[in-house]
Amino acid sequence: MAGFFTQFSALSIFLGIAAIGFLFLLISLVFGEIFEHLGGGFDHDGGLDHALDHGGPGIFSTRILAVFVTAFGGFGAIGTHYGMGPLPASGLGFGSGVVFASIIYAFARFLWGQQASTEVRTADLVGQTARVVVGIPAGGIGQVRCRLGEGLIDKLARAQADEAIPENAVVRIEEVLGETVIVRRP
Repeated sequence: MAGFFTQFSALSIFLGIAAIGFLFLLISLVFGEIFEHLGGGFDHDGGLDHALDHGGPGIFSTRILAVFVTAFGGFGAIGTHYGMGPLPASGLGFGSGVVFASIIYAFARFLWGQQASTEVRTADLVGQTARVVVGIPAGGIGQVRCRLGEGLIDKLARAQADEAIPENAVVRIEEVLGETVIVRRP
């Protein structure tokens, strides 16, 4: 078995490591974070990412690890090509892997932080004023539009009292029942 490994040079071993890392990087780019879904991943096990868990990518993400392995193999191969022994080339590869994986991690965290949420909590609607965009008939359902933060929200609406409320009337949201709001005139 030892004879099998002696036929490979350090350069070919580092290139093989880089190729494996690049292959996993391509697989994770095409299929997403497939390995985290299959095995649970390291991101949610209470490790390093647990303290930083904001729902974004973790340092043990498939893509981050693939970048590390690719950079390790690539820079190790460059080191051996320029005359470094296997141990110094491994050190160069490790340092380069950490640098490149850190850059990708920081960039992924930046992109994750730029995502906007469209989540609207129903409790935020209660007490807001809204404008009727589709008239509410007595005992029936219409539609209101409310500004919440930077966005406009349209909701089905029913009058609190059994009264008709015409289009363009200003109302106050009193209660939220599922996807329908109960409104009254102020």
